[in-house]
Amino acid sequence: MFKSLVNLLYPKTCNGCDNSLLENETILCTACRHHLPYTQHWFNKENETYNKFYGRLPLEHASSLLYFHKEGIVQQLIHNLKYRGHQEIGKLSGELYIAHLLNTEALQSVTDVIPVPLHKKRLKERGYNQVTEFGKALANGLNANYNDALLLRKNYTKTQTKKGLTDRAEITRSAFDVNPTEADRNKHFLLIDDVITTGATLEACGKALLKIPESKLSIVTIAYAHT
Repeated sequence: MFKSLVNLLYPKTCNGCDNSLLENETILCTACRHHLPYTQHWFNKENETYNKFYGRLPLEHASSLLYFHKEGIVQQLIHNLKYRGHQEIGKLSGELYIAHLLNTEALQSVTDVIPVPLHKKRLKERGYNQVTEFGKALANGLNANYNDALLLRKNYTKTQTKKGLTDRAEITRSAFDVNPTEADRNKHFLLIDDVITTGATLEACGKALLKIPESKLSIVTIAYAHT
């Protein structure tokens, strides 16, 4: 009865459209779940995310779960995940994606899931890394280690959302480093982020991870945004 009263006074809303959720709905309403813009990247190795890094990084696999469109469901989801503390969106994204990625042969050898790190100052401001739950869901499904200590962000920078490829590459070129041990040799790292746009940040992170001897690299993101 108390729970019903709370829901009446503070109704739960859909993270995609802000409409009230029905009693049997969680995180997203049925309509938004039905209209999620899946990329289908997992069916084609040379997909848009993979091709984004052609000539930039040697990858075993790269893909994104959803398309990011301005004013669309995914933009709303990412905004709620990143700025409103709705980390359950990251977990749901990971659970939705792992069902497809389990059949991806290139990812069967993944040993560590690595999130793009936030600078300590940014992490303190936000209170969490928005891809943590996404990464943990993927790691659980792939029987891999979720490792948020290996890759480090050295520089604190303002948001790069409106910057172009050249500007982002310049900013991120030396922003990341690794803190490896001998045990990190010969591993397959799955680097993850929320949205890929130009790919500059992921490229910088990937190059840092590939400095580790005999390492392999794959990339997965929640969303892909056309630039």
